[in-house]
Amino acid sequence: MSFDIGFLGGGQLARMSIQSAQRMGLKCLSLDPGEHTPASEIAPAIAGNLNDSESIAKLASQCDRLALENEFIPADALHTGLKKAGVQEDRLIPEIETLATIQDKLLQRQAFLSTNVPSPHAISIHADGSEAIAQIRFPMVLKARFGGYDGRGTRYARTLEEFHSHAHLWQAGGWMAESFVPFKRELASMVFIDREGNAGCFPTMETIQTHHVCDLVFPSGVDASAVAIAAVRAVNGHGLFGVEMFELEDGSIQINELAPRPHNTGHYTLDWGGVSQFDQHVRLVMDLPTIAPAGNETCMANLLGQANAKDFRLAIRSALEEEPEARIHWYGKAESRPGRKMGHLNVVGDNCVERARRAREAFYRTW
Repeated sequence: MSFDIGFLGGGQLARMSIQSAQRMGLKCLSLDPGEHTPASEIAPAIAGNLNDSESIAKLASQCDRLALENEFIPADALHTGLKKAGVQEDRLIPEIETLATIQDKLLQRQAFLSTNVPSPHAISIHADGSEAIAQIRFPMVLKARFGGYDGRGTRYARTLEEFHSHAHLWQAGGWMAESFVPFKRELASMVFIDREGNAGCFPTMETIQTHHVCDLVFPSGVDASAVAIAAVRAVNGHGLFGVEMFELEDGSIQINELAPRPHNTGHYTLDWGGVSQFDQHVRLVMDLPTIAPAGNETCMANLLGQANAKDFRLAIRSALEEEPEARIHWYGKAESRPGRKMGHLNVVGDNCVERARRAREAFYRTW
């Protein structure tokens, strides 16, 4: 059986992308280490290691196009897997070279700065760290160059003592130091660029982080699309990208980092009335015309796993009794762990932020 799109990863982003693809009659297949995943609930799936070139080849050999659910699959494993499958690398969106740049946070920073995209200065930490200290100065942010997300692989060093307290991490290599950004708030936008280089951008949203995990997303009232698009062009990207940004007190914007895939901060588009990030993603993967984004003001609130959680269906009832217009999206994950992204809710229209907060509070009280 031949599939239209193969997804490297079987989590909620693959699930919601597959739902968009299925509405267009497209057949999808996913690859994930887990046997019971959000994607496998709604479409065929392969259980296999995402870092294993043989598993990648098995997926690639059955699919016309390939898309990422996360950016952590080693670029060399993808290159080898596609070669084993005998398929061209341009079946994958984004390109492997773009992915390799994004995977290494230092290379990502260097790509921004080389093209004058505003971004914190960064340098690799090596030897005793003295060069990083001299160039970056305190306070600074220490980051693992590969694999970190939602605060994982990030530490802060405000003093020399604090810097050396993290030596057990950076002495092993693979860490960088970057300038601390005294931002006023965090912003995000979904950027899309087709294969001909035509670019567009979803609205700039404000994001609230709790314990380094995205908590709320709502309209920011500013437009950072020019900087966001420039950041994706800096890594020669095409496809859909989540762009995380900092807004400083003077209103200027700096790029935090990119994700070459649908993104948590774009989930509001499922209900805002215009094209969703997932519909746009499928169009880009299939090389179909894109749609100019336009919709109503919407707030997204993540639904995170809670200790001793009960039946989520009862919690959904409570949320909808509090806010009947809330739209609940549940990901179908097999296990609920505290802090894990289990779903989200969207509220559209006037006073959407406060209404979303109230709906989520009702959800948690019952759950």
